[in-house]
Amino acid sequence: MKKIVLLLSSVLSIIACKENPSKTDEVSTSNNQKNVETSLKTYAELSIAQGGEWIDGSRGHKEYNAGISFKNINSLQVPKEHTDHSWFIRYEGPGWENNQIGYRLYLDWRNAIDIYGKKVDSLVLPFVGQDGFDSYHEASAWGQDILKAGKSMGIGGYGRVVGDTIAHFRKVEKTFAKVENTDGNSSVSIKYKGWNTGDETIDLNTVLTIYKQDRYTKAILKPSNSVSGLCTGIVKFKDIPLAKKEGEKWAYIATYGTQTLVSPEDKLGMAVFYKLDEVAEQKEGVDDHLVIFKPTSTPVTYYFLGAWEQELNGIKSEAAFIADLDMKLEKLNKTDVIN
Repeated sequence: MKKIVLLLSSVLSIIACKENPSKTDEVSTSNNQKNVETSLKTYAELSIAQGGEWIDGSRGHKEYNAGISFKNINSLQVPKEHTDHSWFIRYEGPGWENNQIGYRLYLDWRNAIDIYGKKVDSLVLPFVGQDGFDSYHEASAWGQDILKAGKSMGIGGYGRVVGDTIAHFRKVEKTFAKVENTDGNSSVSIKYKGWNTGDETIDLNTVLTIYKQDRYTKAILKPSNSVSGLCTGIVKFKDIPLAKKEGEKWAYIATYGTQTLVSPEDKLGMAVFYKLDEVAEQKEGVDDHLVIFKPTSTPVTYYFLGAWEQELNGIKSEAAFIADLDMKLEKLNKTDVIN
C-alpha cells in the first residue's frame, strides 16, 4: 500500500507543477496513467488548490484566485467562502471510483452526485481536473464527465422535499468531509452541521462507499432528528421512461437511454435500490425521480449505480441492464446487501 501511495503522490506532484499544460503535456499525462498499475482497485480522493487567495469573484461570490497547484488531503472543513465555481476544490468535491466507474459529489449547495464514465480499467481520478476545471467535460482517452445533473440531485444524491421543491444544501452551518481508502473499499464521509430546510434544522451524516466489484455505491444517511421528506433519486430526462420493480424487501427505480453529455446516441443506465420498509413513497419531482424516506433518526441505506455503454465490457442494451438490476434485486431480497 505504501508503494501505491508513493507512486500516486509522485505522479500527482509532476502534474500539479504544470499550471497550463500543453498538448504535449496532455499526451504525457495520458501515458502516465497507464503506469499506475497497482493492486488498489478502489480509490477516493479530496483535492484542494494551494498557493492562492480568496477574492471577490465575477459571479457575485468569493473565488480562490491564482492557485498554483492542487494537494490531496484526507479531510476538509469546507471554508465558508466555498460555493459552486469557486475554483478551490479540484472537480468541485470529493471523488470515488473503482475499475469500472467514477463518481463525484459537488461539495457545495448543489450537493448533486455526478458520473465519470471510464473507458479504461485503471485509476483516473488523480489526473482529472489537474489542467483546469472544465477539461473533464471533454472526451479523453480515459473517458469523461457524462451526466448533466442540472437542478437535480444527480444519481443517488440526497436532499429534502419541502412543498413542491427539493431543498439542497444552501443553508448549512458547517460541512466536514473525509475520504478513506482500504484494501476492500473506498469511502467518502460527510458531516453536515446545522442543515436548515423549511422550518427544520438538523445534522446529517453520510457515508458513500464503493467496492472492488461492479458499479454501485452504497449510501448511508444518518439524520440527527426525524424529519419528513429526506430523499434521494435519479435526474429526469425528457422522453426517458422510468422503470421500477419491487421485491419482498427491496425495490429499484431505473432509467436507460440517451441521457449523457457525450452524444445524442450515447446510452447510460442509472438505478437506485431502496429498502421498502424505510421508504414513505416513490414519486415524480420537477427534476428528479424521487425516493422519499420515512421520518427517522436511524440510518437509512440505499445503493445507486450508473452503467455506461462505452466502459470496457460495458452493458450494451436496456434488456441487459434490467437483467443486471433484477439479479441485484434478488440478492438484496435474500441477503440485504449487494456487496
